[in-house]
Amino acid sequence: MTVHLSLPDDETRDVFADLESDGVAALHVWDFAGPPPADVVLDLAVRPYQLSGDLSVLDPDRVKAVQAQSLGYDDAIGHVPDGVTWCNAVGVHEGPTAEIAVALTLASTRGLDDFVRNAGRSHGRWDKGEARPGVLGKRVMLLGVGGIGTQVERRLDGFGVELVRVASSARDDERGHVHGVDEVHGLLADVDVVIVAVPYGESTHHLVDDAFLGAMQDGALLVNVARGKVADTDALVRHAASGHVRLALDVVDPEPLPDDHPLWTTPGVLLAPHVGGAVATRMERVGPLVREQVRRIAAGEPLLNVVDVSGA
Repeated sequence: MTVHLSLPDDETRDVFADLESDGVAALHVWDFAGPPPADVVLDLAVRPYQLSGDLSVLDPDRVKAVQAQSLGYDDAIGHVPDGVTWCNAVGVHEGPTAEIAVALTLASTRGLDDFVRNAGRSHGRWDKGEARPGVLGKRVMLLGVGGIGTQVERRLDGFGVELVRVASSARDDERGHVHGVDEVHGLLADVDVVIVAVPYGESTHHLVDDAFLGAMQDGALLVNVARGKVADTDALVRHAASGHVRLALDVVDPEPLPDDHPLWTTPGVLLAPHVGGAVATRMERVGPLVREQVRRIAAGEPLLNVVDVSGA
């Protein structure tokens, strides 16, 4: 069978031109900003990475399945009509997101954010400031040990940290003990850095709240590369403004963060504009995933990475 595949733009379409020339797929361009093409039933629609359009444009009579280019799918839950299969991008963003988690951790614990601000002043300022703790010999909590968490763990190997791993439930694996999330408040006082890499859902909404932050030791660092809504933003502002904790955030709530939001100017806060997966090599991982999905559709095999977005 010929698979009808839509890509979000002409540039991405060109990446898969060989599928059309080889007779494997018929290619279409659709950016989700309006209704799907009316003259075809799409077997697979690749959603833009920079999200656009309202998912209400999805029509189960015109679109059978969607391949997202993101790992998270919280924005799709409850907004995808029955009859449309949703696939997330497992294997695409875990490594790059782990990179930025470690980068934010090192930048904040070594004061690179302050050095950059000093360098950006009109005449610069040579100010070493107070010595920062770094991570050597520190205890780092990894909150979430799935795909991203595993990649963070690998990248921290060699930095001389003691890792405290926390997941939804306690267990032991080949690397040692994993604590359950129900233990987290009792562990926070003894860690220097908390890296949040949990999936977002009802159970993790505002997991990082006033009580969570209050249980952290003075001067500890919270790094969030999960989703903004995993943390209570008002609580983040309060605890950072008091000097109790430092923050290094790739995700916030809301996004984009308004220009006048206090997080921009609160001391001890390092912000990145949700760029964990935004690397130039993204298509090197998206491409093989889409090609495998096309192969599976043509062969009548189940799609990879299907997730439940029914909201039920």
